[in-house]
Amino acid sequence: MRFGRKTQRMTRPLGLVLALLVVVLPSVAQAQTARAVLKDTQGKVVGASTLNEVPGGVRIAVQVRGLKPGEHGFHIHAVGKCDPPAFTSAGAHFNPYGKKHGHKNPEGAHAGDLPNLTVGPDGTGSIDVTAAGVTLTAGRASLLQPGGASLIIHLDPDDEKTDPAGNSGARIVCGVITH
Repeated sequence: MRFGRKTQRMTRPLGLVLALLVVVLPSVAQAQTARAVLKDTQGKVVGASTLNEVPGGVRIAVQVRGLKPGEHGFHIHAVGKCDPPAFTSAGAHFNPYGKKHGHKNPEGAHAGDLPNLTVGPDGTGSIDVTAAGVTLTAGRASLLQPGGASLIIHLDPDDEKTDPAGNSGARIVCGVITH
């Protein structure tokens, strides 16, 4: 059976579209979402987070339970390691651009500086925030680079200006960011 010229012309663009899909789809699916299981200093799961790359940053949605009511500092830390009880293994705030701490600091903010997390009287809280200037794809601002990154919740609120961590107190919850 022979295809006519019209059929051949129609299949060429279709072949091009299919070839582009084969190339583009794997890169779209690659590392655009991540998650973190949040644990307290005793290793008990107290929450979860989903991370999605969006234009200009990474959207981070967190839900927690069993925490002290009030405001808590909330940050992305530079190391994907959560060794209890102090979680110091998570390193300093994620800061690929060499800024100072806090959104109120004229020399800030770290890429890992996020708004305070509010926990209600029932011990539950949630936050949905976009971390500007970070990614889940390759590059110096990637939260999934070798060594990883983590999410930390602190005991006290972040004053959003004092370097290096906003006087936010002890690290009480940690979660490693993973695919």
